[in-house]
Amino acid sequence: MGSHRLTALLEPLRFTSSAAPEPGCAARVTLVGAGPGDPELLTVKAWRALREARVVLYDQLVGDEILALVPADADRIDVGKHAGRHTLPQEQIIELMIRLAQAGRPVLRLKGGDPYIFGRGGEEAEALAAAGVPFDVVPGISAAQGAGALAGIPLTHRDHAQTLVFATGHLRADGHATALDWDLLARPHQTVVIYMGVGALSAICRELTAHGRAPGTPAAIVENIARPTMRTVTGTLQTLPGLATKTAVRPPALIVVGEVVALHQTLGRQAPSAAASILDSFRLG
Repeated sequence: MGSHRLTALLEPLRFTSSAAPEPGCAARVTLVGAGPGDPELLTVKAWRALREARVVLYDQLVGDEILALVPADADRIDVGKHAGRHTLPQEQIIELMIRLAQAGRPVLRLKGGDPYIFGRGGEEAEALAAAGVPFDVVPGISAAQGAGALAGIPLTHRDHAQTLVFATGHLRADGHATALDWDLLARPHQTVVIYMGVGALSAICRELTAHGRAPGTPAAIVENIARPTMRTVTGTLQTLPGLATKTAVRPPALIVVGEVVALHQTLGRQAPSAAASILDSFRLG
């Protein structure tokens, strides 16, 4: 852990900001959704909060263009996850937020997507409420919304999907797919969006087909959503794991399963890139 982050955790008053804390009351914490990546997809309220921030705790998925909106003299503390390790464990992030607020320092807690959709914002809000720390939540465009709109995959559609389900795809400690309600996820006429599932892709596709979803069901991975390097890999539950391996898909990425994925061919953005050309050869071969 860097010395600045350690100082921030143990001595929350030692910051570069010159504003003095208000005695006798906790400052406010604002949980802000930064959206899927493109700074132009920030809400106006999020943009305003960033421009007024004094202390920012940000996650790994928040890009430099968004952080650039924070005033130069504000304190920025990286609390994100990098290459399988957390800069700070979740319980220490919560402790840091509470200690800063109780010391009179307003905190902006910046998260990719929406704070309440697989962003652990609910846990943080519960802890703040229990500690008596006032807080606000600024919603953001979720990664799933960004992926659907920008990849040309409508998440709901009158002809194809009347239900939309979000799930997390983290592997368990034993390397197997997380204990999800596979019977629910395998139902027809719905779209399933799985967060954090790239490492478990083969297991996820296998479980969905084992519980009744047809192997030929359209499926996609959308990588680096709303960023210049965004790309969409499409196939079926049967073929997607192999395609993901051949095209070297890496997180951050979402998995989308359902008939709506087939609309990508018509609605998807044109992306003349080497990756797209390679993918086409896999699909046609």
